[in-house]
Amino acid sequence: MKVITLIRIASFVSLLFIGSACKEFIDINADPNNPTTPVLELLLPATQVSMTGSLRDVNQGTSILMQQLYTSNTSRNFQDGTDYQQSWNGLYTQVLNDIEIVIREGTKQQRWDYVSIAKLEKAYIYSLMVDLWGDIPFADASKGLTVSDPTFESGATIYDKLFTLIDEALADANKGNFAIQPTTADIIYKGDKAAWIRMANTLKLKLFNQIRLVQADKAKAGIAAILSANAPLIATNAQDFSFRFGTTETPANRHPWHRSEYQASKSYYMSQGFIERLFNTDDPRIRYFFYRQTSNYTVGFTPTGNGYFGRYTGDATASPNDNALKATVGVYPAGGLYDNGPINNLTSANVFITNAGATSAPKVVSNTDGTGAGVFPFMTNAMVKFILAEAALTLGTTGDAKQLFQDGITAHLNSVNTISSTSGNSAPAISAATITAFVANRTSQYDAADAAGKLNAIMTQKYIALYGNGMEAYNDYRRTGLPALPAPIAPLNTFPLRLTYSITELSTNANVSAKADQVQTAQQTTPVFWDK
Repeated sequence: MKVITLIRIASFVSLLFIGSACKEFIDINADPNNPTTPVLELLLPATQVSMTGSLRDVNQGTSILMQQLYTSNTSRNFQDGTDYQQSWNGLYTQVLNDIEIVIREGTKQQRWDYVSIAKLEKAYIYSLMVDLWGDIPFADASKGLTVSDPTFESGATIYDKLFTLIDEALADANKGNFAIQPTTADIIYKGDKAAWIRMANTLKLKLFNQIRLVQADKAKAGIAAILSANAPLIATNAQDFSFRFGTTETPANRHPWHRSEYQASKSYYMSQGFIERLFNTDDPRIRYFFYRQTSNYTVGFTPTGNGYFGRYTGDATASPNDNALKATVGVYPAGGLYDNGPINNLTSANVFITNAGATSAPKVVSNTDGTGAGVFPFMTNAMVKFILAEAALTLGTTGDAKQLFQDGITAHLNSVNTISSTSGNSAPAISAATITAFVANRTSQYDAADAAGKLNAIMTQKYIALYGNGMEAYNDYRRTGLPALPAPIAPLNTFPLRLTYSITELSTNANVSAKADQVQTAQQTTPVFWDK
């Protein structure tokens, strides 16, 4: 990638601040990206910070495509070569390059703990890049500046290599001592070997499930092997593979949604369709996901009467001066405010969304509201349960799909409680009784459905639980077409089956520059290899 030397130094700084990464965890006086002698305990946490920051734009875009957030052009299925350029460039020129340094230097030093973690980060990042972009540079990209025009490899080929890479990382974890010191050198798991082994097996599980429509036998055999071996998976919320943000503005380490929305100007509307999905199905997470700045909104293009003012996907009308009126992000996952105001139009049919104890008045939010101490949920206990439920239902793998469905909902409701009550966030917990009753309610709907309806129930609840991780929701929707999403009001294009490449990559890489326009256009309509 010829742009490496031009943007490399700037990218680390921008990802820390623009990408809302947690710089407070790392005290770096020297530039870890150009070290004279690579210092593993500085470089490894830098990869985790910059990974989180680099995924910001693709997470934002896919959250909009999946109708959980709204911006005008993206919600109309429009994308161009600058939309995800920062993510692409950051992942290649910063994160993956630094990961290769950790692997190379860790191997020299026989620090297999660092090597194992770096290989798992590498496998996770490349799997997401295949999922989002399809064909991407892989082997050549690992060679850094020695290859200026890396070859694009097929997603299917890369997936096969990633299964091997994960197995290598698991083997490395068992070589010598696994003793990351200080433990803050591993922001995510604090040097916990067992946690990284669970992450590795969970990543394999996710990738096997991802290919089930095109390689059903391989998917079933792979999942069965994991389960029959009792390979440890992420099985509790405390074991989630996620990135927790901090509470400070200087240095800036708050959740990116909090940083963009808890100010006078705002980047997004909330998706009216997603709000209504929760409201119309009596889902108690609505008060945690969204915060209303007004109790009533009865003028303009989306009269709601209850303050849940967002925009429908694909709405092309001009935006009025409504930053002080529109609903915004709540305490989960962004570390904003919990909405404890009365809701005007509840009925006796509402069991889980109620006005019990709702005494606060809405307010116009500012950067002093909430903490920003949110979460980026990469792979979670709830996700594992829903994956296993899907596999049991569709592939016949071991496990009770119904019980796993129930466990997935329960796990996510408890995740909402955790973020709502830690790191200075303040929100009442969803009570154990409410969780039990809500899960029973969704289970009754599951029981009443046929096989297709049961899969729809699993994927719908997973979709809701993926709020905050649009990338995985985008993956699931392209794989299964579930849950059904409304068509955009005024689309500019068909629903994109892949994200657009970085225009910088297409214009500078000799392997694709001569046909850059053709390659970019094909991204909109070409399925990723696992998308049947």
